[in-house]
Amino acid sequence: MNQESIHQQIEKTFPQFEPALMQVLAERSSIKSFAAGASLMETGQHMRSTMLVLEGLVKLYREAAEGGEFFMYYIQPGSACALSMICSSRQQTSEVKAKAVEQTTVLAVPTSLMDELMKQYKTWYYFVLDTYRSRFEELLVVIDHIAFTSMDERLAAYLEKLRQDLNSPTLTVTHAEIAKDLNSSREVISRLLKKMEQQGRLVLHRNYIEYLQ
Repeated sequence: MNQESIHQQIEKTFPQFEPALMQVLAERSSIKSFAAGASLMETGQHMRSTMLVLEGLVKLYREAAEGGEFFMYYIQPGSACALSMICSSRQQTSEVKAKAVEQTTVLAVPTSLMDELMKQYKTWYYFVLDTYRSRFEELLVVIDHIAFTSMDERLAAYLEKLRQDLNSPTLTVTHAEIAKDLNSSREVISRLLKKMEQQGRLVLHRNYIEYLQ
């Protein structure tokens, strides 16, 4: 993709950026595309860039020492991974893993640019701060759900958030994936989904869930 096309993508997805910042990003960043299910970031990986999502949807996980995974949050177009920003600026390895939920395009901003952008471009500075704030708030919601709500309430909140992030009632996600994200068992999730279907809140199909409310 040429520089002009990259600039147009940035302008479309991040209209809040000042023109000079857009130009620098177009000149010194690169576009990367990932198929659905592809890994964008692995635990222990050295971060050479931070990722700004232009199209698609990215899912972020925390990986346990014994191999389990804990779902953290989604990253939508117009957003960035706060943890990749931190790891990039400090030249640390990643403590999370990320994968594309659907076909995804990201802008990879090199680590070497981070300090310069923070110092010279106010819109980037505020974007980074807002990214940290929004991700922290999302993690607080996750903690609240774990500490203070039942599994059926957590499942309903999970499905509603996924519907909002995909902007569609058609949720292409398996019972096993939901169980992994909510740190539960497939049997429990399947039972709760069936109960929600009986209540008229969703329809279970073979390869997807139609979420009604």
